[in-house]
Amino acid sequence: MTARGLIVAAARSGSGKTAVTLGLLAAFKRRGIAVCAGKAGPDYIDPAFHAAATGAASSNLDSWAMPPDLLNALAADAAKIAELVVIEGVMGLFDGATGPPGRAGSTADLATLFCLPVLLVLDISGQSQTAAAVVRGLAAHDPRVRIAGVVLNRAGSARHRTLVEDAIERLGIPVLGAMPRDQALTLPERHLGLVQAQEHSDLAAVLDGLADIAQRHLDLDRIHAIAAPLNVAAASRRPALPPPGQRIAVASDKAFTFFYPHLGDGWRRAGAEIVAFSPLADEPPPNDCDACWLPGGYPELHAGVLANAHRFREGLRRFAAARPVHGECGGYMVLGEGLEDAHGTRHAMAGLLGHATSFAARKLNLGYREARLLADGALGRAGSIIRGHEFHYATLISPGADEVFLELTDMQGGAVKDAGGRRGHVTGTFFHAIAQV
Repeated sequence: MTARGLIVAAARSGSGKTAVTLGLLAAFKRRGIAVCAGKAGPDYIDPAFHAAATGAASSNLDSWAMPPDLLNALAADAAKIAELVVIEGVMGLFDGATGPPGRAGSTADLATLFCLPVLLVLDISGQSQTAAAVVRGLAAHDPRVRIAGVVLNRAGSARHRTLVEDAIERLGIPVLGAMPRDQALTLPERHLGLVQAQEHSDLAAVLDGLADIAQRHLDLDRIHAIAAPLNVAAASRRPALPPPGQRIAVASDKAFTFFYPHLGDGWRRAGAEIVAFSPLADEPPPNDCDACWLPGGYPELHAGVLANAHRFREGLRRFAAARPVHGECGGYMVLGEGLEDAHGTRHAMAGLLGHATSFAARKLNLGYREARLLADGALGRAGSIIRGHEFHYATLISPGADEVFLELTDMQGGAVKDAGGRRGHVTGTFFHAIAQV
């Protein structure tokens, strides 16, 4: 295995990791380097931008939710197709859940597991030499994590950059570039993160612009040189979740986008076939499939279209009469009786479960979750333990009276209500499944 890698991390969220990562990926690809990416933590949106920048799939790598064998197998897959693997971190370098060493879901966990150097993106707006104290603290916090270089972001004048750079380089850590305060480095956002890659009509131009900025302001040669051999342990391979059927209908369009690539890849490796269909195009799940999966996404932005997608809704009801249907987060919302959009207008949904949800009454629900299945179903056998997360602003305005099919706890072990429901062959929950443990 000859692939080399590095991790792009930061002291906190909002420091510019994604813009720097995309600039590096696009610039290295422009140089003819076979590059691919990964994303620390449970993120659906950033990997799609990575894939657009590199032309190669980007995997989520989550040390809390994924067992070590799965992490190593996913990293090995990346190493097979790339000369350089760039992993974008999550939140701050050491931020994560409570748990045993190496299983916190932090960016630092991945740096330690794969023996990779860290390229630290440091937002220096509003400070100068104090930035060196931040770098010193991060560099000393865990001796297993090596900060090999720093990229300054939102640098002001040349004097501002010089003050910061001189202070950091006295620590023996090189500054490998400084990104300016530039609106071109700010990607548009909405309530669950960045506006999705497939919604940018000019994404190629955006990525070209980020590559141009990276070429002007970053020392690409030295950044490439700090990459280290990707240290991947031998791993047995099993799917992250058992496939729910031999042919699996997966909803896929602008309303249903949050489907982890590692789930689909694992199902295919286990011999299953995935068949995509579009509820927004009023397509029902194909009748020759034996399971249906409704991923999360943005049904609240398309509630009127989904309410009028009669072929989809009727076909889904017929499918569910004899075969398993599972919905997570946005998919769960669509399986209910109704969905209120941001204006409080209620739209009829599939009615296969008895709950109703609202995007008008917003409340952030965010965090890791562990589920124990109480019944056999699309997620696996009763008694199985699955780790994943919740990230949504929608709320239950009517819980319904369906059977509970899983017990849900947060990362501290506290019980989580609103775990979802089961009726016949249909299951649904706000919980996004990442891997069985």
